[in-house]
Amino acid sequence: MDYGMIGKIEKAKRYARERNRFHFEAFTVSIDGENNAHRVTFANNQWSCDCDFFHTRGVCTHTMALEEVLKDMLPTPVEA
Repeated sequence: MDYGMIGKIEKAKRYARERNRFHFEAFTVSIDGENNAHRVTFANNQWSCDCDFFHTRGVCTHTMALEEVLKDMLPTPVEA
């Protein structure tokens, strides 16, 4: 491995530790639930999930799990 690549790998590791460098704008994730796979999206600071529970409550196991995985990396919602 060349020295240039070694430097890039070290920089990548440093960036990964500095979680405040990352700013999520939009993404889609497929989550394998106990019964079915579910599609979760995050865009414009809003979650969406294709499960029935989310459609009635606006939150679900799938979105809460992703919030936990991405803890301290997502924008904090502004209270009205």
